[in-house]
Amino acid sequence: MQIQVKVNGADYTHEVEPRLLLVHFLRDVLHLTGTHIGCDTSICGACTILVNGKSTKSCTMFAVQADGCELTTVEGLSQNGELHPLQEGFKEMHGLQCGFCTPGILMNMVNFLEHHPNPSEEEIRHALKGNLCRCTGYQNIVKSVQYAATKMLKNEEVPA
Repeated sequence: MQIQVKVNGADYTHEVEPRLLLVHFLRDVLHLTGTHIGCDTSICGACTILVNGKSTKSCTMFAVQADGCELTTVEGLSQNGELHPLQEGFKEMHGLQCGFCTPGILMNMVNFLEHHPNPSEEEIRHALKGNLCRCTGYQNIVKSVQYAATKMLKNEEVPA
């Protein structure tokens, strides 16, 4: 089947097999390897991307289901060479650890902060439940999200 998608602002048209998972389309066809495959069951959240602005686990969606959609991967977060406030927060607050889970967490938290611009620590921890960090160090991840929320509330221009 032929699909047309917009990924990180660029239009793509490709022939794909109906059984091809979206995560494999992104990684193997478009070579956007920032989206990780952690568990193939949607439990870990490493494959989280934005589909039409909503965080979605790309390992549970077929590429054909994305036909006509606008997708944002972690590669699309920084704009004009500047880090997204969440990326900056992970850098400044040491939220990276091994980094395998980070792209999925970033994409989930982008969507979360759009709907919760001034979240409490408890709300951040609740929102992170769909993303597993195997390094078990959520404290700095929470601090990173708080950093980004504070920066975004200061009305600085934030890339989409």
